[in-house]
Amino acid sequence: MNRIITDPEVAYLAALAGTLQADYIGDKETSMWRGSPFYWIKSRPSRQIGSIGEALAAGWAASKGFDVQRPLNSDHDRRIAGLKVEVKFSTLWTDSEIFKFQQLRDQDYDYALLLGVSPFDAQAWFVPKAELSYNRPPSLVPQHGGAAGRDTRWLSFAATNPPTWLDEFGGRLSRVRELIQDVALN
Repeated sequence: MNRIITDPEVAYLAALAGTLQADYIGDKETSMWRGSPFYWIKSRPSRQIGSIGEALAAGWAASKGFDVQRPLNSDHDRRIAGLKVEVKFSTLWTDSEIFKFQQLRDQDYDYALLLGVSPFDAQAWFVPKAELSYNRPPSLVPQHGGAAGRDTRWLSFAATNPPTWLDEFGGRLSRVRELIQDVALN
């Protein structure tokens, strides 16, 4: 629904907001995400972005015929094909064109579904929790400083060059579908 601003003062304020946009979003982000079906996600607060990512992953999994259910507890986000799955979502970080999957913890889940969205592409990995141990991989680093921050990690890498240890866990959504099917059958 297109609405027209009729109040001249509001119209002026809207035009002024348009001139300020580049100061806050940046030309690279604006041009990079222009026309993207995912652009609206970038405008949402961090907490909502995580929920959006969970909903996208759950909807995608359901569309592939997997049984998707609510979690058994707060240590994972969904049960997909009977597996406890923690969903981690990242949009492409514009300044460095990287994915950052945040808040990885040692909790009650079987797999982490990492879903990374670029303006016109999406990548995904279905990683067994054991592969996200604190001893491995080196690209999984503490997210916060101090002794209390050691329980929260993040995984950060260039979207065009994921770490090689992730190769066996997907990359494309079609491969993640196959991995979930394989695990669900066993």
